Amino acid sequence: MNKIILTSISVFFAFNSILGQTTKEEYAKDVISVDAIINAYYDVVSGSSSEPWEFERDKYIHSENAVITRLDENGKAESHTLEAEYIPIGLSPKEDFYEKELKRIVSKYGNIAQVWSAFEIRTDPKTESNIRGLNSIQLHYENGRWFIDSWTCEMESEKNNIVFEFLNKE
Repeated sequence: MNKIILTSISVFFAFNSILGQTTKEEYAKDVISVDAIINAYYDVVSGSSSEPWEFERDKYIHSENAVITRLDENGKAESHTLEAEYIPIGLSPKEDFYEKELKRIVSKYGNIAQVWSAFEIRTDPKTESNIRGLNSIQLHYENGRWFIDSWTCEMESEKNNIVFEFLNKE
């Protein structure tokens, strides 16, 4: 079953790039700066249930071997590839889901960048929520553009309060 889904996604990417504008042309604005790529990162995962998933755009903003890590409430890490991220998404019907960035801190050195990004998960873009988390996003600059190499996410919990530990810090 997983092979079928991955094959379908691969075929989708192949036909998309053959039939339309090249991915490079279509998403060039998403990778020109750290701010642009982080904005695209949130835009890709957010949207209504009637909007199609943007797998091609998501793949374009990530480096080829990007790693995604999520920490559970006990701090245990689970890591996987970007392609593995698509499997449960492809198996489920799309629901209204909006990740709204609350605060961003960027550190750059040469061709690498580290972004701390607090976010809130909403089912309606205009309605605030108390479901929050923090992303640690690592990027590099190469060949005139930025790539997301990895991101790690931890959701807010009783142990880790984003409001006090991150949002209120200067």
